Amino acid sequence: MMHVRRCTKTGCARPAVATLTYAYADLTAVVGPLATYAEPHSYDLCEEHALRLTVPRGWEVMRHVGEFPAPIPHADDLEALADAVREAARVETVPRDGDLTTGRRGHLRVVPPPH
Repeated sequence: MMHVRRCTKTGCARPAVATLTYAYADLTAVVGPLATYAEPHSYDLCEEHALRLTVPRGWEVMRHVGEFPAPIPHADDLEALADAVREAARVETVPRDGDLTTGRRGHLRVVPPPH
């Protein structure tokens, strides 16, 4: 099952597409593409909040230029997808002219290897 990270702004349930981090020594807020993993000292933001972010007077905002790319699935997500495909492909063998190497379940079909 794919876990979608949500915007961390209070009351917002939209999916996160950007990550906000602060460089306190430089008085800078950095808004970039969504980080691979959620970090304790960063904030996930939806596109609207990433674009509308304001900072205190004297601070600077560095923003990602262009559209925010869609998040890359984590290895766990890819493994879950592979497991789902394997499960969907699992078939009970159905005899066809004495051949037990083919079968069908749903829209997937097991094709016998070439001889």
